[in-house]
Parts: sequence; C-alpha cells; structure tokens
Amino acid sequence: MALFDKKNRAAFIEPLSKNNPVLVQVLGICSALAVTSKLEPAIVMALSVTIVVAIANVVIALLRKTIPNNIRVIVQLVVVATLVTIVSQVLQAFAFDLNKQLSVYIGLIITNCILMGRLEAFAMTNKPWSSFLDGAGNGLGYGLILVIVGFFRELLGSGTLLGYQVVPDSFYEAGYVNNGLAILPPMALIITAVIVWIHRSKNPELQEKN
Repeated sequence: MALFDKKNRAAFIEPLSKNNPVLVQVLGICSALAVTSKLEPAIVMALSVTIVVAIANVVIALLRKTIPNNIRVIVQLVVVATLVTIVSQVLQAFAFDLNKQLSVYIGLIITNCILMGRLEAFAMTNKPWSSFLDGAGNGLGYGLILVIVGFFRELLGSGTLLGYQVVPDSFYEAGYVNNGLAILPPMALIITAVIVWIHRSKNPELQEKN
C-alpha cells in the first residue's frame, strides 16, 4: 500500500532505532534530566511530546504551501504553542497530580529541539501522512529513551516502578540500600550516555572519525 511504502516506513521506523533523535543528534536532553526520576512522569512526557509532534507535523504539512517563508517559524511556534496548551489543560483536568510533577516542563515542549527540527526539516516539504509518521516516529523514539532512563532511575533510586515496590523487603533486611544518586539529575546523563555508547557501538557508521 502507498500509505506504507518504503519512504513512509522509514520515516516512522528509523527514529525508533538507528536514527533516534536523542541518540544520534543528542536532542531533548533537558527533559531527560528533569522528568525521569520516576517512570510515570517520563511516560506522560513521552506521550505528550509524541502527540504534539505528530499533530503539529500534520498541521504544518497541510499549511506548508500557504505559509510565507519569512514567517514560517512564527507559524510553527503558534501551532506548537496551541497544541501544548491543549495537552497541558487535558493533564490538569484528568491527571492533576502528574501535571504538578511535570510542572513547567510540559510548557517547555514548545522549545524542544526535536519538535521544531521535524517541522522545519520534514513537515515543510512533505505530505500530511508522511509528516504524521515522521512526527510519531520521532516522538516515540524520544519517548523510548525517556522511559528507559525513568525505568532505571526509579528502580535503582527508589526500589519501585510506577510507584509500586519491586525490590523485595528481604533485600532491604539483608542490607540493600537504594542508590540516592539515581534520583539526582546527573544519573539521567549517565544512563543516557551509556545508551548512546551501546547504540553507537552497534552502529559504527555513527561514530565520529578523528
């Protein structure tokens, strides 16, 4: 089917694997520091960014031929700001506690380099369906890293996942202690760096040449 031709499959799948925006371009790191001390807010941020990127890509792709070149960035920002506001209001209505945990970081989706990069590099030159797949793929690729980082930070730092204790009491009775460093921002960088190292080890072509 044309909807899932080679180009469209690549637009969706590549950001989930080889061309992950966090691992290759090292984008979106700030939110990885801020919202991954627990798994739940990491998942919510991942879904929020994915929804915003995918829908924003579609809107810009639909409007791309009517947007004057000299104000295209302003139009992109207006579209993104509108979508982020809607997401923020939905979270306040249905997940107020999570919205408080994420604090200003939902609003800062507007400044996410992945989002603006995909609008400028892809949506401005491609059709809506391809742009949707590209946005969804890049959002999910970004979200995948957030979830992995949040998984290890919460597990190592709190002994829980999604708020439920997973480290048995017998471990604590035997002397096990939660790693306090895991819930501090530097651990997000450390875990992300390890993931980048593994990713580039498996893909030598991504390694910088001296």
